[in-house]
Amino acid sequence: MNLWPSSVLFPLQWLLLVFTDSTIQPVSQLQPVIAINGLFPGPLINTTTNDYVHVNVFNNLDEPLLFTWNGIQQRLNSWQDGVSGTNCPILPGTNWTYVFQTKDQIGSFFYFPSINFQKAAGGFGPIRVNNRNVIAVPFAKPDDEFDLLIGDWSFDNYKVTRSLMTDPTIAFDSIPNIMLMNGKPPFGNPQGKAFESFTVTQGNVYRFRISNVGTTLSFNFRIQNHRMLLVETEGSYTNQTILDSLDVHVGQSYSVLVTANQVDADYFIVASPKLLNATEFSSLVGVGVLHYSNSVAQPVGPLPTGPDPFDINFSIDQAKSIRWNMTTGAARPNPQGTFNVTNVTISQTFILQNSEDVIKGSPHVVVNNVSYLTIDTPLKLADQLVNGSGVYQLDAFPVQSINLNASFGVSVVTGNHKGWIELVFKNNLEFIDSWHLDGFGFYVVGFGDGDWMAALRMTYNLFDPVVRSTVQVYPGGWTAVYAFLDNPGMWNLRSQLLKNWFLGQELYIRVHDNDPNPAKERPPPENLLFCGIFNKSASLLEHHHRP
Repeated sequence: MNLWPSSVLFPLQWLLLVFTDSTIQPVSQLQPVIAINGLFPGPLINTTTNDYVHVNVFNNLDEPLLFTWNGIQQRLNSWQDGVSGTNCPILPGTNWTYVFQTKDQIGSFFYFPSINFQKAAGGFGPIRVNNRNVIAVPFAKPDDEFDLLIGDWSFDNYKVTRSLMTDPTIAFDSIPNIMLMNGKPPFGNPQGKAFESFTVTQGNVYRFRISNVGTTLSFNFRIQNHRMLLVETEGSYTNQTILDSLDVHVGQSYSVLVTANQVDADYFIVASPKLLNATEFSSLVGVGVLHYSNSVAQPVGPLPTGPDPFDINFSIDQAKSIRWNMTTGAARPNPQGTFNVTNVTISQTFILQNSEDVIKGSPHVVVNNVSYLTIDTPLKLADQLVNGSGVYQLDAFPVQSINLNASFGVSVVTGNHKGWIELVFKNNLEFIDSWHLDGFGFYVVGFGDGDWMAALRMTYNLFDPVVRSTVQVYPGGWTAVYAFLDNPGMWNLRSQLLKNWFLGQELYIRVHDNDPNPAKERPPPENLLFCGIFNKSASLLEHHHRP
């Protein structure tokens, strides 16, 4: 066990993030990109467990903006979650400061815009949450760390794309154009002027924090002639497994250790799409370079081969093999494995099925035949001021059955505070989906094919399931997770595939505690924004209290 890095407990961090519409050339053509502080991707937020982080966001776009912290659990504080159900947007030409604590977390995460399809234009960046010096890390400190944000990318203007997706007269093509690594095109791409490269020294060990920041595609990641030691995913230390390649699904993050144990040369880093023919879609194979410091030669092909992209069984078997490390600590002094789910009592089960349908003449994605209707008034604000009345109806839509007809709805469901919930995601679409729950890490207990039924609980791994915040669901299959709802708030449950999310594949889980003690849930921030039916109605706070 190692104790690193050294840090003062609970310091304040202040960051200034200026969002601008920039016209840059990530590949061959100029296109609008959302840059942060002039950077694409945005700057690293490098913090430590239990830090208080202040992020002052200046919105210099021409439309409202919110952005969210993918996997940061916002303990007791969904006011800072940065999604439409919890926050009013930051209007053009204004700024707003997020304040949150990276409480009881370590690991690799990222941030991105959460509304208006803006993630398709960038606006994302990495987050590291380092351990406090009193908490042991289950591997030696690497010689260096690299953030590697990989994602599919489209050349189309994101504003045009979002308008086309609901146009019933257009067959929208959701296949992106290229795969970028840290905003750079693949090595050898004739349209690209730059590619991503990492310099290493022979004999040293490096930590790669890999995130899939794309909108659509899962990918398989590998490094030519190098093996990887998997050590962490989204804040959980995993059993340390040596891998030749790793599947990373949309919205997921991993840490792997790579030893520079080859001769001084350059080697290919590859991210190839799942469920697509890499020969036919060669631009969607992301390629970077691992450059040894003494190397004078370019990498020599061919690219390292990965698993058959259509081999779902490979991906499922690998997913099942990623287990929680039960012998190490995490962000707290007690080992993360001191608690398991072998004998928990489940108080709720949600069975959530996605599909595509046409509602009022436009294509949408539905959950149990309900497509989420985004409204102008944040649900959390309505909860605070009018107990939700007139804004949404709690538990109006089913979570274990399917509505007879597809419809729009503001779907908000009750989550039992301090109860265990079983979430079963069924994917009726032809691509790999990803589901994410804000505010929590969940235990990934099972994968299966076809329809889910209660008897399949016998196949669950309840001994050492990994804890994470985003999980993949394979085409025609199901994925089951357990979550302990100990974090009061209004929490977004969504598809991480941007088209699905934009077209309605989401809902909110309201985890409520009647006790107004701020130790259980923090009160609204002093800089709370108002919008919708409460536009510029700050005085309402003086006349209402938490229900």
